[in-house]
Amino acid sequence: MFKRRLIAFLVLLAGLAVAFFVYSSEPGLKDGASDKYAFKLGLDLSGGTHLVYKADVSELEDFQIKESMASLRDVIERRINLFGVAETNVQTQEVTIAGLDEQRIVIDLPGVTDINEAVEMIGQTPLLEFKLFNANASEDADLDELYISTELTGKYLERASLEFVQQGQGGIAGTPVVLLHFNKDGAGLFEDITGDNVGEILAIFLDGAPISTPVIQDAISGGEATITGNFSPDEAKQLVGRLNSGALPVPIGLISTQTIGATLGQGAVDAGLFAGMIGFLVLAGLFILWYRLPGVVAIVALGFYMVIMFALFKFIPVTLTAAGIAGFIISLGIAVDANVLIFERMKEEVRAGRSTFDGLKEGFARAWLSIRDSNISSLITAAILFWFGSSLIQGFALTFGLGVLVSMISAITITRFFLYAFTSTRDGKMRRLLFGTGFKK
Repeated sequence: MFKRRLIAFLVLLAGLAVAFFVYSSEPGLKDGASDKYAFKLGLDLSGGTHLVYKADVSELEDFQIKESMASLRDVIERRINLFGVAETNVQTQEVTIAGLDEQRIVIDLPGVTDINEAVEMIGQTPLLEFKLFNANASEDADLDELYISTELTGKYLERASLEFVQQGQGGIAGTPVVLLHFNKDGAGLFEDITGDNVGEILAIFLDGAPISTPVIQDAISGGEATITGNFSPDEAKQLVGRLNSGALPVPIGLISTQTIGATLGQGAVDAGLFAGMIGFLVLAGLFILWYRLPGVVAIVALGFYMVIMFALFKFIPVTLTAAGIAGFIISLGIAVDANVLIFERMKEEVRAGRSTFDGLKEGFARAWLSIRDSNISSLITAAILFWFGSSLIQGFALTFGLGVLVSMISAITITRFFLYAFTSTRDGKMRRLLFGTGFKK
């Protein structure tokens, strides 16, 4: 008995230590939560910018659109991450307007409330293209007619590097040039294009404008191309950085912007915390009144459950949205439900003549099957919602699924552990009173 109580006391101290860490590592939601282990708030709670871009896929074949849009999404995510914007959400959408399919990129930038800053962040990523000179074009032809697009674009670029022309290499020594390294597919395309068009001009376009128009002297193998131009060292270095951050595989155009203020988000957080606190206090009062000592233990177990969940939110980390907070609160109700099942089963065993210790043991054993089945069905539901849902639904599903899993563990292990610490194989009037239910012993 003493050993079990000592271990229970140590476990309680460990829980308090984790709770202190969760609290102390949070600099405050109103202060921006800049700490490494601070809660990550979604766009609806922290404020930010919502951007919608239209992708121009008119030059692509139908079978290329899906892959190109996925590549576009990855490139934009990589570009934004270089600026240190955390928890961004970049999604592709296919919208049908007037019978025509339109490909879109939807971008959420939490904490970025300056639309111009957000647009510049996306727009600085260059569109890299290789185009052949059209010798049959008329003298007054525009760029689109003067140059013919090839399949080789920035999506095949592996990396870019800055070099300087050396003495004897041709050109002015010390002139900066940008060396492009293509991936395996890009290297094959580049070799085919240069091999089939010896003597022709292969222009390198950046953001729709030709920056270099070299003449193909021979087939180029190895997957390397050189961009020359009137670059200063700083301009060439900036271009390398932009290319390495990802060249857009298709052109995009901004069609919608929206700024979401943090005031509404903070109000939602405050309201959620207040509602959660009131609900927890009411629940604690009812549990203690009706289940007495087991009710106190259940509230302690729920406290552990909340501490574990908050720690997971920080360590994973989980981006908290209004929907995610709702999922957490619902999972809290499921955690309460598991304790009710256990206590009611235990009450039945005690009323049947068993001691409180045997009733506790049998009550947990009989309640486990019901708890297991109900929680598994909830976890399956959460998995389906996360797999097929939008970002809003995924936030709900993630916190709900985590909550169900943690609540099942807390109900079966923590509640049982603390109850065993305060009961024994021998019953007395006081123990019967503490483990009674409602207004009966």
